[in-house]
Amino acid sequence: MLLVHWRSIAIIRSMMSRVSPAIAHALPLVLFTLLNAVPGLFSIENSELPWHLRAPEHWVYPLQTVLCATVLLLFRKHYTLAPWRGLWLAFMLGIIGIAVWIAPALLREELIQRGVQPAAWWEGLGLAERKEGFDPMIAKDSPLWFSVVVGMRFVRMVLVVPFVEELFWRGFLMRFLQTEDGRFERIAFGTHRWKTFWIVTLGVMLIHNTEDYLGAFVWGSLMYFVAVRTKSLGACVFMHAIGNLALGLYVMKTQQWGFW
Repeated sequence: MLLVHWRSIAIIRSMMSRVSPAIAHALPLVLFTLLNAVPGLFSIENSELPWHLRAPEHWVYPLQTVLCATVLLLFRKHYTLAPWRGLWLAFMLGIIGIAVWIAPALLREELIQRGVQPAAWWEGLGLAERKEGFDPMIAKDSPLWFSVVVGMRFVRMVLVVPFVEELFWRGFLMRFLQTEDGRFERIAFGTHRWKTFWIVTLGVMLIHNTEDYLGAFVWGSLMYFVAVRTKSLGACVFMHAIGNLALGLYVMKTQQWGFW
């Protein structure tokens, strides 16, 4: 039985090593995006229903985290994060990027406190209410469950999402757009072209909600700068992790669940 087990592992490893670099960089994000749509298939707004029907994201997101992390580990030989440099720059821009992202929400609260009435055009600038989203307070009556829910949420956004997104946007697409034969791995990481900047940055912006467009564009621009300046995919992943950690802490403090 043990021999069969090790042979199975060897076969899986052999299959993973034969996967093309493009698939290895793109599949995690594709899988992540598909699983993001699952809660919408189950969600039913009825407070009397069990939690797994009322808030399916509480079991879908942990499953998504585990599955995507597994794919990343299986394909890890295809990823080159080194050289690990420019981490201080990545740290600072990660904090700045998230500060810009949440600034419209802070401005909205300030305007409302001053008696200004919300206008229809506010959302276009990110001045939207952020109360609707992943709400871990559904588990507040169980300390253990609440810890698991919040812990897995942070694992998802701090450890898995940075790899999933940066491997695709910066590791793959940013280089793929500069090839003629599709062999993106031959393009040095961080190679700059203005056409590439606009396509990648606008792509990052458009996958977010409308109220996040401004923040996402600034964030994508800063991340592109880090990629070009440091020539380090690891620095991009680190910046994304720092930014998401800061955002997660802000959300837990303010309960503006719409930000995550």
